[in-house]
Amino acid sequence: QVQVAESGGGLVQAGGSLRLACAFSGRTFSDYAMGWFRQAPAKERAFVAAISRSGGSTLYADFLKGRFTISRDYAKNTVYLQMNSLEPEDTAVYYCTADLRRTLGTSRPWDYWGQGTQVTVSS
Repeated sequence: QVQVAESGGGLVQAGGSLRLACAFSGRTFSDYAMGWFRQAPAKERAFVAAISRSGGSTLYADFLKGRFTISRDYAKNTVYLQMNSLEPEDTAVYYCTADLRRTLGTSRPWDYWGQGTQVTVSS
């Protein structure tokens, strides 16, 4: 049974940085693509970023404008989301996802989700 658990959320001022972490367990980490989504108050959940099984491919939402970076550490079975130049509009619950997809751009729903971690950006 795959489990993913997010950490690293918190309160930060606009212009600041945070790094979210997602710990993966239950299966072989390198078999799974990993992703991040977010859900702001009164808005639908939105894709943020994804990274392939090998780590060789990444995909980002257009609205990020290069501010976020996704990476993975196979020794720690962990995926990270480095968030820089944070804006109040980035305030949301951030969710980690995982599944066996081979193509990051597919619209198929992700199989495994964490409970989320709150990120609040003050102006």
